Amino acid sequence: QVQLVESGGGLVQAGDSLRLSCAASGRTFSRYNMAWFRQAPGKEREFVAGISGSGITTYYADSVKGRFTMSRDNANNMIYLQMNSLKPEDTAVYYCAADRISGLWVAQNRDVYDYWGQGTQVTVSS
Repeated sequence: QVQLVESGGGLVQAGDSLRLSCAASGRTFSRYNMAWFRQAPGKEREFVAGISGSGITTYYADSVKGRFTMSRDNANNMIYLQMNSLKPEDTAVYYCAADRISGLWVAQNRDVYDYWGQGTQVTVSS
């Protein structure tokens, strides 16, 4: 069982930066592939970024490539999402998620993920 708690969301202006954090419980954190998803009002939850258990590989949605960077600290059971050059269309609730399968390939399908945090709101004003 893994419990995930996100933090770091807030209200910012277009062009600003935010860093989201996700704290995970459990002693086998490095065995989980991790991901960030987001859900805007009236839209489906979508993949934003993913990272393998070892941290060797990362994947990004086309809409955030070059602006967002995902990382993890396995010693402290943390994952991060550094978001730069934020746009109004980045406004959403951001969720971290854990996949019990660990490997270099990280799933982008939300149905694969076993554990979810409660989400943190990111609002970008124009």
